Amino acid sequence: QVQLVESGGGLVQPGGSLRLSCAASGFPFGGFTMRWFRQAPGKDIEWVATSPYNGAAATYAASVKGRFTVSRDTPKNILYLQMNSLKPEDTGLYYCDNDLTRGQGTQVTVSS
Repeated sequence: QVQLVESGGGLVQPGGSLRLSCAASGFPFGGFTMRWFRQAPGKDIEWVATSPYNGAAATYAASVKGRFTVSRDTPKNILYLQMNSLKPEDTGLYYCDNDLTRGQGTQVTVSS
C-alpha cells in the first residue's frame, strides 16, 4: 500500500539545521509531486514546500524561502527537506504528502 514515513526531526537550537527524510513506498515515486507540510501546536496545517515530479523548480512558503531546500533521491524513493537557520516559529510536526496519503509526521522543536 501507499506509505510515507518521515524521520529526522528533533530538538535544535535557534540558528541550527536539520534534515528531514520521507521514505516512500507503494507508488511510482518519480511520477508524483511531493509536498512538505507542518503543523504547529494549536495552529492549522501549513504548506512548506513542493517538489514537482517533472523536475520543475521547487516552490516554498514565504516563511521558509531561502532557508529550506526540498530535494528527492528518486532511485531510493526518498524526499528530503534541508532546514537551515531554524527559528522557534519553525517548531511543529512535519509531514510529507503525495496527494494520496500523508505520513505520520516527525517532530521538530527549535528552542534554546
